[in-house]
Amino acid sequence: MALNPKRRVDVLGVHVSTLDLPTAVDEIARWVAEGERHYVCVRDAHGVMLAQKDENFRRIQNASGLTTPDGMPMVWCGRWAGEREMSRVYGPDLIHAVSERAAREGWKFFYYGGTEGVADELALEIARRAPGVHNVGTYCPPFRPLSEQERGEVIDQINDSGADVVWVGLSSPKQEYWMDDVRADLDAAALIGIGAAFDMLTGRVRQAPRIIQRSGFEWLFRLLMEPKRLWRRYVLNLPRFAFMIVRRKPTLIEPPA
Repeated sequence: MALNPKRRVDVLGVHVSTLDLPTAVDEIARWVAEGERHYVCVRDAHGVMLAQKDENFRRIQNASGLTTPDGMPMVWCGRWAGEREMSRVYGPDLIHAVSERAAREGWKFFYYGGTEGVADELALEIARRAPGVHNVGTYCPPFRPLSEQERGEVIDQINDSGADVVWVGLSSPKQEYWMDDVRADLDAAALIGIGAAFDMLTGRVRQAPRIIQRSGFEWLFRLLMEPKRLWRRYVLNLPRFAFMIVRRKPTLIEPPA
């Protein structure tokens, strides 16, 4: 069965796109070329569990242009449902792959999120790794809801920059709520929420080695790196996720004809 970016797998009510990294990049490129406007959610088991108690968060993920399988549990769910070619689309890998395409195509990037200075550092890192990428702006939002005036100013800043892709580095579900809120007002083809990748790619958070990422034990590596912040997410949520998945097998959702 060929990969189709519009096909999804229902993982406890969250509809995860059944794709791989090249397919995700091709779909984003199509949006840019054809003038479509969407947002991308990069999804792991933690986000699926958050959606169990937040119907609006679940709606936002299911209404995305893509909801990619960020964690190996999402990939295993897709394969269990019958999508054998599905593979991980990890936030840091996605930004690198899209950057390589952007350098060839001349796309413009805007970076929204992170603590003070992180978005600027990420822009420099991407420019170093993918010469030819056009970085056209950054914005570090305050740790509070934006006022209506601030919201309008940010929208104007991003639209005036001419950005094709907006990288969003907020925590989940904050970044998904922001993308859903501003999607209709922004001209960029793609808003892509990559969360902790802002900190990973600027060296503030250590990434797990590839062998650990592929094993499915990246959660343990991250827990050891940030136990105070992440213990509830992994110690409490992952067993619940596994229990619920056994009771409710993932199923494929075919796109409308």
